Amino acid sequence: MEPPDTGLSERVAEFIGRHNMFAPGMAVGVAVSGGADSVCLLHVLVELAPRWALKLRVLHLDHMLRGEESREDARFVAGLAARLGLPFELRELDVSLAADNLEQAARRARRDFFLEAIYAGRVQRVALGHTRDDQAETVLDRFLRGSGTAGLAGMRPVPREGLVRPLLGATRAEVEEYLRSRGIGWREDSSNRDPRFRRNRIRHQLLPALAGEWNPALGETLAGVARVAADEEEYWRGEVDRLAGEVFTYSPPEVVMDGGRLGALAPAVARRLIRRAIETVKGDLRSIDVRHVEAILGLAGRAGGHGRVQVPGVDVTRSFQWLRLTPAGWRSGTEFTIAISAPGRYAVPGGEVEISGEIGEPLELRNWRPGDAYRPAGASRARKIKEMFQDARVPLWRRGSWPVVTAGGRIVWAAEFGPGFSETGRLLISSQ
Repeated sequence: MEPPDTGLSERVAEFIGRHNMFAPGMAVGVAVSGGADSVCLLHVLVELAPRWALKLRVLHLDHMLRGEESREDARFVAGLAARLGLPFELRELDVSLAADNLEQAARRARRDFFLEAIYAGRVQRVALGHTRDDQAETVLDRFLRGSGTAGLAGMRPVPREGLVRPLLGATRAEVEEYLRSRGIGWREDSSNRDPRFRRNRIRHQLLPALAGEWNPALGETLAGVARVAADEEEYWRGEVDRLAGEVFTYSPPEVVMDGGRLGALAPAVARRLIRRAIETVKGDLRSIDVRHVEAILGLAGRAGGHGRVQVPGVDVTRSFQWLRLTPAGWRSGTEFTIAISAPGRYAVPGGEVEISGEIGEPLELRNWRPGDAYRPAGASRARKIKEMFQDARVPLWRRGSWPVVTAGGRIVWAAEFGPGFSETGRLLISSQ
């Protein structure tokens, strides 16, 4: 009998080494559903583990969607782990109760399970069984959804979260050949044929049709697009890191961007900076596509004035040349009223106010309110503070918590606009 081909294992070993997936002695969780890809991944890693002295641990999530079939999958994986002498960890979660659609809920549940194992310190990496075919499906799916270059980069071999994909350079056919040549069985998930799921329609209908009529090597072509796009994004990550500090500031939970500087950049750079700003505020780029980035770019490119757009998870407001991105529904600007005396130092949102001197009337420190007006020292008349905001180009979102000091009910000082005319020399007030 011919010995089984070791070609796949060696190619996976080369792929692991090229992408520095594992350090010697690492504890590695292996996500095993029971399907061919994950079963192959487990056996390949068992074969290769001595090269890096890996400590493997089998992780299985039961989505509780297919009744006895799901439970049998869990028993199959538990038995596989036992035969290989590996620790086994089972998580059961009924994803049908999630508000999201089933595909997204199942994907999020798996991700949360794997990341929790990493954060809890049970493993340092979690290996996933995605293949080149999965990559092709992902790229086509994202293209159809309107993704830009970052989305077309597809799944990364080593994302930042600690997940790794050792089989990303292998095809599904190679995986099944590896298993058959060794007499290794696997489970077939009946839901993988369910046409209700978008990924299944791409896998079983769209990709075969396109490959049959247009490009027999479509899977390889799409995976190649992902590699090129990933290289492009890797280069741009450094450029965006450099430029981000020049174009926007981050004061959790908001990012404020200079729309004028953004608009002066090449669109390719501006789009990437917008994506970085969204990711900084939102924590990820899920559900963000080209339309959302273009809407923000269009807002930045307006001649002037105020405006607002909303993208999934983020509110974007323009005031003068500034763009502010905040988590959806988040509100800034805190109303406050504080009885104060001189001398004293008082905390206000975003800083503090220090006051010294004498005045014979009750003092109050509060936020600006519509209609507030006073005569600044050196001015010929009283002016509404709103007019001074306009002249000083103070963005709308900074105005709500703008500090003013009153004496006997009249304004005697406003931050950045100084003391009132009659208070010159009687009070010394400053803000930081």
